[in-house]
Amino acid sequence: MEYFAFQWHITDECDQRCKHCYIFSSPNRPKMVEMPWERLVAVLANVERMCERMHRLPYLYITGGDPILHSRFWDFLELVHSKSIPFTLMGNPFHLTDKVCQRMKELGCRKYQLSIDGMRETHDFFRKPGSFDRTLEAIATIRKAGMHCAIMTTVSGTNIHEIPDIIDLVVEHHADIFAFGRYCPTSADKASPDKGWHIEPQAYRDLLEECWAKFEQYKDSDTTFNLKDHLWTLFLYEKGLFKIPKGLDEDTIYDGCNCGNCHFTISAEGRLMACRRFESYVGTVDEELYDVFHGPKMDAYRQHECFEKCRQCELLRFCRGCPAVAYGYTKNFYAPDPQCWKTI
Repeated sequence: MEYFAFQWHITDECDQRCKHCYIFSSPNRPKMVEMPWERLVAVLANVERMCERMHRLPYLYITGGDPILHSRFWDFLELVHSKSIPFTLMGNPFHLTDKVCQRMKELGCRKYQLSIDGMRETHDFFRKPGSFDRTLEAIATIRKAGMHCAIMTTVSGTNIHEIPDIIDLVVEHHADIFAFGRYCPTSADKASPDKGWHIEPQAYRDLLEECWAKFEQYKDSDTTFNLKDHLWTLFLYEKGLFKIPKGLDEDTIYDGCNCGNCHFTISAEGRLMACRRFESYVGTVDEELYDVFHGPKMDAYRQHECFEKCRQCELLRFCRGCPAVAYGYTKNFYAPDPQCWKTI
């Protein structure tokens, strides 16, 4: 039975104010909130009902803010564990002691995801002083407890030159998983090429080439490299390492962005989104999740024939780049991926 993933932001509270954070991107952001206990319980039951009707297994990515700052964090993990629902935690390194990580493991946490967004000076500029060193220390603490440690990097023009060094770093510290995704501009100002965040298509392809060489170099290391960005499919296709299988249904989507397919985002205030990385509101947790997922607002993200560039590409059913990044630049989910280098 396949999983259905829920990225669940149980609180907005956080120890950091990262410069690329969606929560803090608006100057008029609302007061930081956490989802009340009664609603946590009700939403979890809603998740179970939806997955039962869809013949899927739920998988939770519990995050925030920093989820451990929720006032009922441990009670919530106890509840999730009692229902045997697998989950990953995505948060900060500052509260991760041996005792805390051991308890997380005992309550069923399979993986803890941290972020490294550059080497020390760059990372601490994005997040806060001391964050870089504390994150590296936390890798060992997480693994000692028997959980997998995943490192995620957000790539933009401000740190693209440091990604190969980050790969060396995570291998050196025996992180279990490494992946990166691209920054989604949260304003027209940050989407502007002269502000330093933008990456030109060929520069991004050059980065993938350099990273692929690193992945090959470290293929026997403790670290697994997750090719999270769907433009990896185009890269591997051009290198002859991905081939379109023969005999497939031409109307079926086989890979690429999971928006509208097997993913929901739940915000701390109870909003449902097709994807957390851009404004994609589709309903609230007070509605039946099953009905929202099969409703017209979510269906808008399944109109693959609407992709302006991808619909002309032989990789439509397997790639489509990152529609969230396209939205960040254009406010159009179906616009061409701004880092796609393929000529149609």
